[in-house]
Amino acid sequence: MTWEQLVAQAWPAAQNERIGDWLLRYSGGVTKRANSVQVLGPAERPGPRELDAAVAEVEGFYAGHGLPSCFQLGPGAPDWLAGELAGRGYRTVDPTLIMTAPLTGPEPDVPDPEPVTVHDRPSLDWLDAWLSVDGRGGPEQVPWARTILTGHPSVYAEVGGDSGGPPRAVGRGVPQGEWLGVYCMATEPSQRRRGYGAAVLRTLRAWGARRGAERAYLLVTEANKPALRLYERAGFEVAAHYSYQVKG
Repeated sequence: MTWEQLVAQAWPAAQNERIGDWLLRYSGGVTKRANSVQVLGPAERPGPRELDAAVAEVEGFYAGHGLPSCFQLGPGAPDWLAGELAGRGYRTVDPTLIMTAPLTGPEPDVPDPEPVTVHDRPSLDWLDAWLSVDGRGGPEQVPWARTILTGHPSVYAEVGGDSGGPPRAVGRGVPQGEWLGVYCMATEPSQRRRGYGAAVLRTLRAWGARRGAERAYLLVTEANKPALRLYERAGFEVAAHYSYQVKG
């Protein structure tokens, strides 16, 4: 699968509408990834009228949901599209790295600060922990988040949640053949720099390796320097890039 296909499989939108090679995705505004246009493959530049009509349909779709029009442009997007969107008032936001690492090989001999537990469904506390750290909104967005995060078989790791309090750190592992997608890595701000995020990451990688995955991938914005340092220390390297083009 392409990167776009892997990510779309792991992070499915609640609603989809297709316009030619564009897939319009909507999920209550929870993450740009599930509320943006996915470009499904390379395509020749359409004529001006055809392009005008397609962009107008996209903008009408998202306006109808109270959201700005947004395109996700990754490795498979045609080269001409970013320029066309810029000329129509779109701006680039959230440049993001796709990073990969093998699941086999030596693991650092570092004890986990606390036990990491893995579940096959996300609890309400797990969802609240991810939403609050990731700045996604309030209780009204929990059902949308649950729909996205349970749309493909996954596991949900946490530190501290089984001790009676809210999780200190969480993460999601998505088995996809030879790949393990690592998503939703989040640590409660007051609990950072204590090794909880690293422990969750180690646990998910070990879980994936036991189930036959060979490599892990994850997504991180270029601006998230603390997370980048964590992933680089864990052996992840940049494999691809994508960004969003947002109207206005």
